[in-house]
Amino acid sequence: MKLVLRYGLAALLIVTAIILVVPPFAASLIEQWSRSDVESRSVLAFNSALDDITTLLAAHDSRKIVAVFERMSLDEELLAVGFCDQQGVLRYASRQMPKDFTCKQARLGKTPTFSTLRLGRLRLLVSSFPLAASGQNGHVILLHDLALVEQRGAETRLWTVIVLVGVVFLAAAFAVLASVLLARRWVHSLRRAINDVRLGGSGVIDGSEAPPFAREFRHLLRELQLTSLSVDGPDIDWSPATLRQLLTQKLPGAEVIVVSNREPYIHNREADHIVVQTPASGLVAAIEPIMRACGGTWVAHGSGSADREMVDRCDCIRVPPDSPAYVLRRVWVSEEEQNGFYYGLANEGLWPLCHMAFVRPIFRERDWEQYKVVNERYAQAVASEAKRPDPIVLVQDYHFALLPRMLRKKLPNATIVTFWHIPWPNPEIFGICPWKEEIIDGLLGSSVIGFHTQFHCNNFLDTIDRFMQARTDREQSFVTFGSSESYIRPYPISIEWPPAGMKDQKPVADCRAAVRRRLGLTREVKIGIGIERFDYTKGIIDRLRAVDAFLTSHPEWRNRFVFIQVAAPTRTKLAAYSALQAEATELAREINARHGDTSFQPILLMVRHHELNEIFELFRAADLCIVSSLHDGMNLVAKEFVAARDDHEGVLLLSTFAGASRELTEALIVNPYDAHAMVTAIEQALLMPMAEQRERMRLMREIVRQRNVYRWAGQMLLDAADLRKRKRIIQIMSHQETKPSVELVG
Repeated sequence: MKLVLRYGLAALLIVTAIILVVPPFAASLIEQWSRSDVESRSVLAFNSALDDITTLLAAHDSRKIVAVFERMSLDEELLAVGFCDQQGVLRYASRQMPKDFTCKQARLGKTPTFSTLRLGRLRLLVSSFPLAASGQNGHVILLHDLALVEQRGAETRLWTVIVLVGVVFLAAAFAVLASVLLARRWVHSLRRAINDVRLGGSGVIDGSEAPPFAREFRHLLRELQLTSLSVDGPDIDWSPATLRQLLTQKLPGAEVIVVSNREPYIHNREADHIVVQTPASGLVAAIEPIMRACGGTWVAHGSGSADREMVDRCDCIRVPPDSPAYVLRRVWVSEEEQNGFYYGLANEGLWPLCHMAFVRPIFRERDWEQYKVVNERYAQAVASEAKRPDPIVLVQDYHFALLPRMLRKKLPNATIVTFWHIPWPNPEIFGICPWKEEIIDGLLGSSVIGFHTQFHCNNFLDTIDRFMQARTDREQSFVTFGSSESYIRPYPISIEWPPAGMKDQKPVADCRAAVRRRLGLTREVKIGIGIERFDYTKGIIDRLRAVDAFLTSHPEWRNRFVFIQVAAPTRTKLAAYSALQAEATELAREINARHGDTSFQPILLMVRHHELNEIFELFRAADLCIVSSLHDGMNLVAKEFVAARDDHEGVLLLSTFAGASRELTEALIVNPYDAHAMVTAIEQALLMPMAEQRERMRLMREIVRQRNVYRWAGQMLLDAADLRKRKRIIQIMSHQETKPSVELVG
């Protein structure tokens, strides 16, 4: 009887607490959901009218602009629509726009913003969307009445109290009795479920003895262990705002640290002043927008001649220079260390090994020693920058294969996500590396290891099976090695959308005219383009030979087709790279001598670094773009070309050996080793009807828009959130297991 009274009193206290706590919480949750729904409706309303608004603003047609705003305001929750110019003046507005509303009351920024505003009795959600139209730049303002959101919250609070009072009191008596009879069996079965999942078993519990709670808990653990949230929902529009919302909701208070060899901004001294340069790097192009969206710290090698002058006493500087959003922590590497770590093991060893580009990989013991030293220095830098014991560390690329294990020792509670930006070869190829076991062990210090494609994930799992004493779960791509658990996941990398290179770009016709004028080309000449670093994996030589073969077999295109090859010098200290540049220069000279004359050269080789706006101007001027990688993880140049063509014209020739060919299937997929097939593809591209060009480009642009770099980062962060959630649950239950048992007495 005492036991029943004791549990009855406890149940009454629980009921009271629930009635006091749950209704406000539920109301707040409903209000948050409702507001999120209103924000989504606002984005949808803006996107649906974007083309009409842009066209009418450019035409300065005020009557039709207001008509569009009135039509948008027919939505029951959308009160009014207006347009604020660059001076913050409300130029156009629908009739329902409150008279006391001014543009200064909206948060006008470079990205879409949402804020609340009280005007008299009205409580409004103010959505601001930046818009650039020819001659009229400003912000489209949408005002949503939040009265319905408040009403939903009040109704939720009332009905939650009614339901809780009725349901909880009816269940209380049964819960007291059931708790006495089932407590011991529940605890026993729950412990079995947790231990079974932790040890990697099936988690199967005999149905006759397992209570529902134990089975559900075991199922929850298994789901958290093996799955992550999908990022492919049709209602998800990945953007910087989406990433920030993800961090707020899924990873509240999380600290994000990125580690890479290449830094996003380089300070170099030129004469008596310092210039800032953005390196030609696909990795930087992918990661930098993420850091601008999420903030945090980026740890990278300070390679510029003025880098030391620009940092503070902690070797840090806030970037980007024009709008600081995150911290760049620079790590200093001596020339000797750079020669061994970067030029030696990383780029004479691992790079050719993983790309299988018929360049013999070179492995030296002294390079390996420098590689270990530099990886340890980065580990110390990350540990010193971490402000929490459990940061999310995003380790980038093959320069830091040992870093995850080193970080695991210094920050055992960190969530480490390593992304391998280059291909992972099959076990036979990787077995050439003398330190294969150490490299794999280092990578398996990661919580998640990401590759561009599932094919590379499979190669990595095969390599683990061949060389390591580890347990792999092929179905779930999960590896257990010692006390480490690592997930192996494909994360197809991409570019930001809209790309930064499109900012302030002129119309395609103007870009084409400017490029033709600068290069001395007539209107009749078709333009092909190739843009990348001077690297032997990019197939530059094969591409130039294909152009040579095309002009040989189709002489009618002489003086009517020019191919512009932009190649940024890189790793010129290495013999293979300097030899490639010399070979390409000589080959271009021979082709021009064979098919050109003093007034026209079919190959224009531009060997220098080009800024992003220059590259996108060339993309917009071109009739076709050739990406002929001999082996590539993804290749972002292909996606940048697609993103540059908002006119939906132009043809992409894409190597089947680039990861991007798995996504951009509407490109002309080519084998760069097959000269005849390359010639056929070039002719097909030059003769392709505009209707077919537009349809192919439209489909590819939709893929690049949806699967942008924010989605890539979002997938990794969602997986990190799942792992952290699972870890917290297991830690809580492990703590419960260590408590002494308490006998229930009547």
